[in-house]
Amino acid sequence: MERELIVGADGSEESLSAVDWAVDEAVRRGTPLRIVYASAWERYEGHKPSFAVRRGAASTYTDHIPAQAVARAHTRAPALKVTSDVLAEDPATALARESAGAGAVVVGCRGRGELAGLLLGSVSLSVAAHAAAPVIVVRGGRQNRDGGFQRVAVGIDEADEAAAVVAFALRSAELRGGELHAVHAWRCPAHQAPEPPRAADATDFHQMRAEMRLDEALRAIGPQHAAVSVRRDAVEGLARAALLEASTTADLLVVGARRRRGHIGMQLGPVNHAVLHHSACPVAVVPHD
Repeated sequence: MERELIVGADGSEESLSAVDWAVDEAVRRGTPLRIVYASAWERYEGHKPSFAVRRGAASTYTDHIPAQAVARAHTRAPALKVTSDVLAEDPATALARESAGAGAVVVGCRGRGELAGLLLGSVSLSVAAHAAAPVIVVRGGRQNRDGGFQRVAVGIDEADEAAAVVAFALRSAELRGGELHAVHAWRCPAHQAPEPPRAADATDFHQMRAEMRLDEALRAIGPQHAAVSVRRDAVEGLARAALLEASTTADLLVVGARRRRGHIGMQLGPVNHAVLHHSACPVAVVPHD
């Protein structure tokens, strides 16, 4: 049985969109959904002395946010088991800690109080970098968020590090009854020169090596996953450009993030940052060793 999904909610439109996405994903997986509202302000509110009969505005607001999210979830999927928690601490810290027992954590691309011009909120970025479970940042167009393409794209870097990433992407594609689009980008240094030599054999060598990496990474996909069609793309160029292009016709883009030995959290490189900020569809960041 799959572990519960957790979704962060703070009352913002982006977090409510994340709740909708998480509800649909929980239904696909057949797993419970837990809505978490975390705010460091509640810690101070809890220590504030009050002798009035009526509750403070902050306490009322605190109750309203998870209740609103739970009601929204039940309206979208009445049979889904939904619970909620209110945690008096920093939301990024809380969600990263709670991720240890979750199948995945879902967050919006921005939260309440984020500057309007930001492409990705600080909480979303911090959770993606520190969570123990896969983190899905819900962003992109409505068709992408609503599963209109029935396609999951996955970025493949090194074949020997791709097992967890491919497994998550494959499961996501199976749940959607759709296609798995595996993308690996390669670059030939000679082609970066002002007048690059275009020797066919050099290009063919790099292309063949890239295709071999894709085949190695996808080797675990056997007959038991025959329902999922797999499309392989070995693309010459920048990885971030290839993945952003793939995201335009995908319901989910899956990328990996390496755990840093001796450090807390994961290493989010420039490609991770690029897709988290600019992807046309929701992005799943899957930790791997």
